Amino acid sequence: MKWLIDAQLPRRLATALAVLGHDAVHTLDLPRGNRTSDSDLCGIADSSERILVSKDRDFIDSFHVNGTPARLLWITIGNITNTDLLTRIELMLPEVEIAFSEAKCVELTAFELIVHR
Repeated sequence: MKWLIDAQLPRRLATALAVLGHDAVHTLDLPRGNRTSDSDLCGIADSSERILVSKDRDFIDSFHVNGTPARLLWITIGNITNTDLLTRIELMLPEVEIAFSEAKCVELTAFELIVHR
């Protein structure tokens, strides 16, 4: 799978996904880095067929209202350490992959995976 990791998530997430065989890019790898606008992130994710991964509520609103980003992994775990966040995502990754075979928006909470249709 192809991922675009938003600024408020650690770059280590892109690295961890790459180690697991995924194509992952962090906003820090983009020309404007973490200053890349939300609309530009949506455009980049959509044009390169990446799933945007973010904690930002603006993206879920944009997904439902404007249909962009085309695919979104919305992280609503709350404030936890980066190590705990990475562990949670890696543990849930097989379920996340299955969810994206059926849906375009998936929410990862501290307790469950929610598929938005």
